[in-house]
Amino acid sequence: MFNHIMVGTNDIERSKEFYTAVLGTLGAGEPIRNEAPTGHVRYFFLHDGNAFCITEPIDGAAATHANGATIGFKCSSPEQVKAFHDVAVEQGGTSIEDAPGPRTGNLGTVHLSYVRDPDGHKLCAIHRPG
Repeated sequence: MFNHIMVGTNDIERSKEFYTAVLGTLGAGEPIRNEAPTGHVRYFFLHDGNAFCITEPIDGAAATHANGATIGFKCSSPEQVKAFHDVAVEQGGTSIEDAPGPRTGNLGTVHLSYVRDPDGHKLCAIHRPG
């Protein structure tokens, strides 16, 4: 359904460092640097046919996070959920909600962790057994 997700950042190099480390826990490699015709820098992280992108806002306004939005990253194991969380915190992210671990609900048991990146975007690492 999705082609890519792009989020804005107020510090493109800090954001690049953060996401290179965090998405590296999922197997993503170095991002591709792109410069828009406006001169704004963007980075594209490609992995398993998906793209996650960070950009300096092209309209020149400050980047803000979306209230109520969460970007979920699929993990291959509970250990990867924890690694994603821990690396995010080491790289300047903020741990939010409950500690990484299992949650049981209508969809059965899943392993989750939640963090905010340095720009405030809410990220979820999730593993669904099965």
